[in-house]
Amino acid sequence: MKTAISILFCLLLFAPSIVAAEEEKATLTAEDYKNQQLDELDLQEISQFWEEISTEYGHFLPESQKGSLLDFMSGENKFSLQEWGYAFLRFIFHEITANGKLMGTLLLLALFSAILKAVQNAFENETVSKTAYAIVFIVLLIIALNSFYIAMNYVQDTAAAMVHFMMALLPLLLALLATSGAFVSAGLFHPLVVMLVQMSGLLIEFVILPLLFFAALLHITSSLNSHVKVTRLANLMRTAAMGTLAVFFTVFLGVISVQGATAAVTDGFAVRTAKFIAGNFIPVVGRMFTDAADTALGASVLLKNTVGLAGAGILFLICAFPAFKVLVIAFIFQFTAALVQPLGEGALLEALSVLGKTVFSMFAALAALSFMFFLALTLMVASGNISMMVR
Repeated sequence: MKTAISILFCLLLFAPSIVAAEEEKATLTAEDYKNQQLDELDLQEISQFWEEISTEYGHFLPESQKGSLLDFMSGENKFSLQEWGYAFLRFIFHEITANGKLMGTLLLLALFSAILKAVQNAFENETVSKTAYAIVFIVLLIIALNSFYIAMNYVQDTAAAMVHFMMALLPLLLALLATSGAFVSAGLFHPLVVMLVQMSGLLIEFVILPLLFFAALLHITSSLNSHVKVTRLANLMRTAAMGTLAVFFTVFLGVISVQGATAAVTDGFAVRTAKFIAGNFIPVVGRMFTDAADTALGASVLLKNTVGLAGAGILFLICAFPAFKVLVIAFIFQFTAALVQPLGEGALLEALSVLGKTVFSMFAALAALSFMFFLALTLMVASGNISMMVR
C-alpha cells in the first residue's frame, strides 16, 4: 500500500506535464515516444564498447553490420544473424591458422625429443643425451605455457571488460526500469545486481583462474618427476575452483530470479492501484491522466526493452570473440596431444593434455560469467514487462 501511495504521489506530481504532453501530442503513439526518448538518451558509455568491438574485430565484420549503436537501436541498420555467423567462422578460421604455428612448433620439438630419447644408447655418456632431452623438453613446455598464459590473460581481460560494461549499463537500465513504473524492482536490482556483478568479477580473477593455473602447474610438475606426485592436490584445486563457480552461479540466478519476480508483481499491483485511484477519485482529468500515463509508461517499457536487447548483444560480442580464441587454443593443445601420443612421449602428452583441459575449464568459467550477466539483463528487462502485464 505504501508503494502504491508513493507511485500515486509521483504520478500526481508530474500530472500537469503528462496531461499537457497528451494534449499536444495526442496523435503520437508509444513507439513515437520511444524514438524521441531514444534520441535524447545518453548512450555514450555503452557506445564506446561497441566502437571498441568494431575497431578491434572490424575486418571480420561485413559492411552491413558496421555503424553506430544508435543506427541498430533505431532500426536504420538491420541485424543479420547469418552475416554475424560468417564473421565468427572467419574469426575462428583465422585463429586456427594463427595457432597452427604453435601446433607445428610443438610437434617438431616433440619429434626431436623422441629422436633424442631413441638414440640415448648411442652416446658414450648417457648424461649428455638426458641433458639434451631435458633442454628440448623444457623449451617445449615454455612455449606451451606461454600460450596457456595468453589464454588466461584473455579470460581475465574479457571478464574485466564484461564487468565494466555491466557497471556502465546498469544505471541506464535501472533508470528506465523506474520510469516504466517498476520502482520496487529498480530499488531491489540496484544494490543486488551491482554487488553480484562485482563479486563475480573478483571471484573469476582472484579465485577461479589462480586455482586453475596452479592446478595445471602441479600436474605438469608431477609429470616431470617420477618420485614426487601432487596430482591429487592439483585435482582438488581444480574441483574447488569449478565447485565454487557452480555454487556462485546457483546463488546468483536463484537470488535474482526469485527476488526479481516478486518485485515485478509488487510493482504491477502498485501501479494498478495508483491508476485506479487516480482514474476514479480525481475529477475531470483523472481518466485523461491515466491514459497519458499508460502511453508514457508504455514508451518507457519499449525503450527499456530496446536498451536491454542492445546491451545483451554487446555483452555477447564482448565475450564471443575472446571465448572463441580461448576455445581454439584449448583445441590446439588437445589435438597436439593426440598427435604426440604415437611418439611415446608420456610426460609431454600428460602436460599438453592437462593444459588443454585447464584452458577448457577457463573457457567454461568465462561462459558461465557471461551467462550470469546475460540472464541478469534478461530478468531486469522481463521484470518491467511482468509488472506491465500485471497492471
